[in-house]
Amino acid sequence: MSGTTDNLSSLAAAVLQPGFVGTTRPPDWVRRWLGEGLGAVVLFARNVVDTEQVTALTAALRAERPDVLVAIDEEAGDVTRLESRLGSSRPGNLALGAVDDPELTEAIARDLGAELAAAGVTLNYAPDADVNANPDNPVIGVRSFGSDPGLVARHTAAWVRGLQSAGVAACAKHFPGHGDTSVDSHLDVPRIEVSRARLNACELPPFRAAIDAGVQAVMTGHLLVPAIDPEWPATLSRRVLTDLLREELGFQGVVVTDGIEMRAVTDRYGLGGATVRALVAGADAICVGGGHATEADVRRLREAIVDAVLAGVLPEERLVEAAKRVGLLAAWSGAARTGTGWRDPGPDGSRLGLAAARRAVRVTDGAGPAVLPLTGPAHVLEFEPPRNIAIGAETPWGVGAPLAVLLPGTTTARLAAGDIGADGAPPADTLGPAAGRPLVLVVRDLHRHEWMAAAVRRILVERPDAVVVELGVPSAVVGRAHLATYGATRAAGRAAAEVLTGRS
Repeated sequence: MSGTTDNLSSLAAAVLQPGFVGTTRPPDWVRRWLGEGLGAVVLFARNVVDTEQVTALTAALRAERPDVLVAIDEEAGDVTRLESRLGSSRPGNLALGAVDDPELTEAIARDLGAELAAAGVTLNYAPDADVNANPDNPVIGVRSFGSDPGLVARHTAAWVRGLQSAGVAACAKHFPGHGDTSVDSHLDVPRIEVSRARLNACELPPFRAAIDAGVQAVMTGHLLVPAIDPEWPATLSRRVLTDLLREELGFQGVVVTDGIEMRAVTDRYGLGGATVRALVAGADAICVGGGHATEADVRRLREAIVDAVLAGVLPEERLVEAAKRVGLLAAWSGAARTGTGWRDPGPDGSRLGLAAARRAVRVTDGAGPAVLPLTGPAHVLEFEPPRNIAIGAETPWGVGAPLAVLLPGTTTARLAAGDIGADGAPPADTLGPAAGRPLVLVVRDLHRHEWMAAAVRRILVERPDAVVVELGVPSAVVGRAHLATYGATRAAGRAAAEVLTGRS
């Protein structure tokens, strides 16, 4: 044992990436910890008001430590932090995959990277490199570029190139692939029950492409993959992080854990135990988000790391190696940061994002009289599924609001599972406001929610002229007129409204 306790504490702080509460200035404990070796912080929606405010906040962080990594989880789709209060003005991955123009994907990522760089963000936990092989996946879905490994691989590489060309480090996730799961790792441990040959053919190609594109970081998934390691979830598995990611795939950058507080790992191993085991397995940085944003939480993790080194559980050289990699990433981000020339586009957000969202919309007209374009005020029913935990509860979505801008007088109602009867019957007054007016049914992942599908079927019997707009993963065309936007972003909602009114 060569390190002093103080030195070990500094090394332990270097590998932590905690969140915190506050928008105007960093908490005193964060400022103090930055002086004591803390290598990074993570911004969440709770830290964001607008780009100007984030810029001031990151400047305050750098006043304490110039080379601190400032991370954010900004996928520029349904999962957005920078635009969490308005919804993303850029399309998400599935929409970009539907367009299938890698140059557009690279341009969108560069556009986002310029905004993040201007705001002082240096590490983005994106892109999502998962292949959405299971259409019933409850947590990935529209966050993936698609279900074809080749398509996902080429767009993952394009996204990495675009983001990093703007001076922001990309972080491909969730290694070795969260796409073929039916369990949300925020809640429990998903099992990827496929062969190693299938992993090579489906889950791994996007990560190989990201590595070939020079991705600076890879985020682990809290997934049990028996074909590689039947005992430990990937985040805690040396076979996954060291043998596969490092030695076989040749990745030399920073390995970041998914939120270490997620129940997939903490329910069994505890917060400190999962942290130590992840570092032993080969992780270099520990993302600490969720509700664990206090000094006491972060101190507990630092102490767990130090105690593990002193007890011989975590080799000191492994901790030194992890801290060194974090330092090298900080050095890369410092060298990559340049004047971007980015200018705030105002309340409408990214113009390129809206143009891309327009390209993604797919319209199917069935048999019968034409129902598009809508020519007068409509009534919009938006069906709200249970919330995907990765998507902020504060992030707005829908078609009713942008449609009301184009067709004044349009009204909107929102229905959840509890509003629908066992036979699919909506509340008695649901269709009343639609009498003599166009009716628009807005759904998200219709194929995954039988209550939603039953209600839509029942309404279409009474109103076969209703237009169905799918903001999630489209599975089947429903109704006489059907629109698919491949995401529920603000840009997608506006693009759908334009198509509905014939203004696209």
